[in-house]
Amino acid sequence: MSVEDTIEQQISNNPVVLYMKGSPEQPQCGFSANAINILNACGVNNLFTVDVLQDPEIRQGIKDYSNWPTIPQLYVKGEFVGGSDILTEMYQSGELKKLIDED
Repeated sequence: MSVEDTIEQQISNNPVVLYMKGSPEQPQCGFSANAINILNACGVNNLFTVDVLQDPEIRQGIKDYSNWPTIPQLYVKGEFVGGSDILTEMYQSGELKKLIDED
């Protein structure tokens, strides 16, 4: 399976996917920690995370897949949402919780 196939499978099989540095319990950068804190504040309990530090192919592959240069990256219901700055803005406006809570 190619890296792109792996990413597509992860995104399509999980409603909320965060590509991050580290784990939710031990984020390895401030931006990933911020993303986890925001998702926790939104009440996300079905979060699927991928530690890009464990797989260099995924780390580069997700940047190519989304055409977005930085990590973390959030996908909700198969759609790319954005990185840490966008998550912060969407959280503050209430948009992110609405997006996550939609059926």
